[in-house]
Amino acid sequence: MSVRIFSRARRTLQRNDAAGFTLIEVVLALTIFALLGTILYGAFALSHSAVAKSQASAARSQKQRSVADLLGSYIRSAYPYRSSPQEQSVFFEGASDRLAFVSAYSHGMGGRGMAKIYIAAEGGGSGETALHLEEATPVRLNDEGPTGESHRVILADRVEGMRIAYMDPEAETETWEERWDGNERRMLPRAVRLTYRDAQGQEVRWVFPVMMHVLMP
Repeated sequence: MSVRIFSRARRTLQRNDAAGFTLIEVVLALTIFALLGTILYGAFALSHSAVAKSQASAARSQKQRSVADLLGSYIRSAYPYRSSPQEQSVFFEGASDRLAFVSAYSHGMGGRGMAKIYIAAEGGGSGETALHLEEATPVRLNDEGPTGESHRVILADRVEGMRIAYMDPEAETETWEERWDGNERRMLPRAVRLTYRDAQGQEVRWVFPVMMHVLMP
């Protein structure tokens, strides 16, 4: 009787041992779980980084579109401003790194009225160069008398190699010049081209047509 009971107990222990996990199986399972966790975390990190880069790129593109719209509103509305009806010269001082002219568009006055516009890439206190735009109203071609209102805004920071070119309306082929003096030419250029490299080193190029490029009588 005792032998039978002992044999039954031994078979029960053998079944219990067979139903459990060995140390190697546990370690292997933990290793697999760790690998899966690493793969999932890497995929999540990559997707999060891709979303962040996409959002940053979209924000930069949106800012560039806003800057282009603002500059385009001013330059397209460039006006052949003369200090007097008898004066034949036009106020338009264009160089390769700066531009001053009179626009029939004034952002500070809600899009109406004339304003003197100044665009240039200038360095700040930290030594970095930024693209500045200044609007002054009312239009005064000299510094005498009250200055009126002036609004200055930074269109883009950390710009490099800004160049402005002007299309000659009298040339038979497309000709761009690095300088345009309204006192000498007595007319506005046909278009203005502005190029620079942004903070990411990418080239930005805009071409804005001038609606009134011929001096009106």
